[in-house]
Amino acid sequence: MSFNVTVQPSGRSFSVNPDEALLAAAIRQGIGLPYGCKDGACGSCKCKMLEGTVSHGPHQVKALSAEEEANGFVLTCCGVPQSDVVLESRQVTDESAFPIKKMPVRVSSLTRLSSDVIALRLQLPASDVFKYHAGQYVEFLLRDGDRRSYSMANAPHTQTETPGLELHIRHMPGGKFTDQVFSTMKEKDIQRIEGPYGSFFLREDSAKPMVLLASGTGFAPIKALIEHLQHKNIQRPAVLYWGGRRPSDLYMNDWVMARLAEMPQLRYVPVVSNALPEDHWTGRTGFVHQAVLQDFPDLSGHQVYACGAPIVVDSAKADYTQLAGLPEEEFFADSFTTEADKAKALA
Repeated sequence: MSFNVTVQPSGRSFSVNPDEALLAAAIRQGIGLPYGCKDGACGSCKCKMLEGTVSHGPHQVKALSAEEEANGFVLTCCGVPQSDVVLESRQVTDESAFPIKKMPVRVSSLTRLSSDVIALRLQLPASDVFKYHAGQYVEFLLRDGDRRSYSMANAPHTQTETPGLELHIRHMPGGKFTDQVFSTMKEKDIQRIEGPYGSFFLREDSAKPMVLLASGTGFAPIKALIEHLQHKNIQRPAVLYWGGRRPSDLYMNDWVMARLAEMPQLRYVPVVSNALPEDHWTGRTGFVHQAVLQDFPDLSGHQVYACGAPIVVDSAKADYTQLAGLPEEEFFADSFTTEADKAKALA
């Protein structure tokens, strides 16, 4: 039998099939619950269960601790209802729920942005329309049934000029998908993707100044946000903090500098953690999320959009909310959890 799920305070409801996760059912019915990885790794989908019973599949402790579960919190991505359920979620929206599509795409170009990052351009089917929000991601459907997630690095409006998706792929040696991208993949190859996914996108109903925090290829969805801000002529002050180990990890630094000349509301603070003497780096050093705290000891009036390695995103959320007064509901994140990270954490 199916169960009914009601989401407060919106009052919206949806049905869940036997053995179906809450989030999968919500996505299927166009209910915009918040989420990130869909794999029990990031905690973005965590919300309070007001009524009902849910059983959880495998997930990481940092996404949902035993104490949180005992206090009634659930992960909708791996929580399967055992009864009718009432959830409390602050982000149920219609606008965030574009239809999920599966489609074939053609590789139109592979461009080296650095020694270990490739910009992969995908050509979409000419007969189809693919709608998404700047900041969302797609999943590659691999032949063995596995999936790999990558954020769109171009804003939706760019589809009218040069239709296609831009993705930034970092090489993870031994990675099933990235080894292919960096060795055998070539132009005109056909791939299959599904999306759009994710609840990371600009909250345009706010006028608060923004901190855009990126580590490594976490810059991809942030780039899409910046393009969207420029296209919509949104004048909210925004400062981009982009961190890497070496200066070469800031692989589109020139692109950012060009945007600064066109967007007076945007500032940029590049941060390098492991510069070597031959880098001749004279900019900020250390951990990128800490650079934000040094400059903004009070974040109570800001929104933060953070993307990249889980250690950066998790540390930023903890420090900004506990030390700088950032309201937890004003922290939006997409944590780039690798398959190796997931396997290690679940082990």
